[in-house]
Amino acid sequence: MESNSKLIEQAGQEPHWLAKARNFCTYQERCQQELRDKLYDWKAKPDEVEETISAMISEGFLDEERYAKAFAGGKYRIKKWGKRKIIYALKAKQISDYCIKKGLLEIDEEDYLATLQSVLLSRDRNYKNVGPIKQKQLATYLIGRGFESDLVWKCIKTKD
Repeated sequence: MESNSKLIEQAGQEPHWLAKARNFCTYQERCQQELRDKLYDWKAKPDEVEETISAMISEGFLDEERYAKAFAGGKYRIKKWGKRKIIYALKAKQISDYCIKKGLLEIDEEDYLATLQSVLLSRDRNYKNVGPIKQKQLATYLIGRGFESDLVWKCIKTKD
């Protein structure tokens, strides 16, 4: 027995999953894994899922590089995540290393250091006059936000 999407295609209409996927990808950038998960949530069969993803890529609705750039830029600017946290989040979404590198190019190095400084200041305005235990707590917080440990300690130790 043929799948529902092939029967609909034979009738001259587009597949049911394709219309839902277009709707899902229209209002926000999505990666292949997000769409794949959503299609399985909608009870699509594996062959229908792959057909739909292939069609979405060819129509320009899905683009992993564009997604990585939007994700990295957004998480950095809005949530003030560090590069390491962004990398881990993109890897969890099965984005390629090439696309991750392209996405991280959206982050300006000078601006990145200024953001690290501002997150540190927002956490503790008197961080330069605290003991080593409090400095370690601040470093742990910033490293948890995804900033590189060498940059974090350099920022904490410098007395401007």
